[in-house]
Amino acid sequence: MTATTTTVPVPGGFDRIDVTLRRLTVDGVELNVATAGRGPAVLLLHGFPHTWRLWSPVIGGLARRHRVIAPDLRGYGDSARPADGYDAGTLAADAEGLLTALGVTSAAVVGIDVGTPPAFLLAMRRPDLVRRLVLMESLLGRLPGAEDFLADGPPWWFGFHAEDGLAESVLTGHEARYVQWFLDRGTLGRGVRYDEVRDGIVRTYSGEAALRSAFGPYRSLAATARQIETALESARLTVPTLAIGAHPVGRALERQLRPYADHLTGHVIPDCGHIIPLDRPDALLALLAPHLDGDRDM
Repeated sequence: MTATTTTVPVPGGFDRIDVTLRRLTVDGVELNVATAGRGPAVLLLHGFPHTWRLWSPVIGGLARRHRVIAPDLRGYGDSARPADGYDAGTLAADAEGLLTALGVTSAAVVGIDVGTPPAFLLAMRRPDLVRRLVLMESLLGRLPGAEDFLADGPPWWFGFHAEDGLAESVLTGHEARYVQWFLDRGTLGRGVRYDEVRDGIVRTYSGEAALRSAFGPYRSLAATARQIETALESARLTVPTLAIGAHPVGRALERQLRPYADHLTGHVIPDCGHIIPLDRPDALLALLAPHLDGDRDM
């Protein structure tokens, strides 16, 4: 296992924090993983169009009290791009395998966007492993509660990305502009404040193969929805869970979770775009800290 070191900025000052990058093979798939800090483990699962660098503005704050583990999901960033395995169940298995490979027996798990369904399924499957759960800015399949959000249909790019072969054939050669559109929209026009974070994300979406794998979770939405429904047929979500909304999802995810979760807290961050860690990192850290530290008193 080869490891290299990089740094990420700490918002609000000129400090930077060391982050170790390593490559680990999980179930035959090589994953790029960023780690920092010491203490109880926190696993961070990004979405689209992101990489582990999505978490850069909050890694410093989290690493003061936690061991931060932030992988590039399979098919994203600098991780391998297998032809399949982009349903939430397989992504959850990747996350579980990664924790095992790192010797972690208990972790808080944080998911956003595409990373939310696998985080949820991991907590459902392994409540002994997941001690705390944070889910952000996503929906959980076809569960009731998101009717208001979906009143005008799902976001247009869901269908665009889901059609096999379409989006990558249209977007190849225009990847940077497309990814930048999402980064701007997801911060309500404020953009990504750190050039290295933005450039590091945009770089990994270059080329048809990179796009194809990044659209994998959209092409697996039906399978993911079935996996979520199956998981809830025989069990409840028993892990203490924090549902965080912003614009545009708001409280839709919280409403989906409410009938199935034993310990659920919901919060919406005002004037915050979809990409919460990049848009309002301080507000996110203020919510994460008490939730993640709750297990210290258990």
